[in-house]
Amino acid sequence: MQYANVPEGGSLAVLGLGPVGQLVSRVGRHLGYDVIAVDPVPERRAMAERHGVATLDLGDRLRDEILDRTDGRGPHGVVDAVGMEAHGNLVAAFSQHAAGMLPDAMAKKLMKTVGADRLAAMMTAFDIVQRGGTVSISGVYGGVGDPLPMLNLFDKQISIHMGQCNVQRWIPQLWPLVEDPADPLGVTDLVTHHGSLDEAPELYLTFRDKEDGCVKVVLHP
Repeated sequence: MQYANVPEGGSLAVLGLGPVGQLVSRVGRHLGYDVIAVDPVPERRAMAERHGVATLDLGDRLRDEILDRTDGRGPHGVVDAVGMEAHGNLVAAFSQHAAGMLPDAMAKKLMKTVGADRLAAMMTAFDIVQRGGTVSISGVYGGVGDPLPMLNLFDKQISIHMGQCNVQRWIPQLWPLVEDPADPLGVTDLVTHHGSLDEAPELYLTFRDKEDGCVKVVLHP
């Protein structure tokens, strides 16, 4: 969230409304940002809307709709909470499956050199962010051979922040919000499915395929 570098009272676009995108959107609202979240799944958009987040479906006019909502400039910051979308990308899915069948050294080399990611969300983030804005990449991308629009990134002076979350750094700020009985981030309205460890494979498929309104799964030992 902080990586998006949104100024006080600024605008934030969130691509993807899985568990990460849901909480990013709610934190943005909590901080007073104008938040627009994008996801093709109606149940996920409805969950975000219950917490005051404006949502959009994917579509040909997505860029125009976001520009219309941000005075024609685009949002100050964009969070890509989607990543490689391997479940919708046959090449990426095959590469990951193949890597899992190789010896560790060979698998590591494959995943470091394959350029199989589907970059639709990242490209959308680069396209809609305003000039001088920031793109924060929370979604995971697996290969280093992917083409990036370097000339466009340079011309628009876009800052890109990415990497693993610095959990310990943010716990002092987030923990009081989670324990607050008023539940300002709406964390009680995030988990949609519960199950045992034995049900984990089935529930993962439900989450992966975005079935049954699945957003967040909690497994109980």
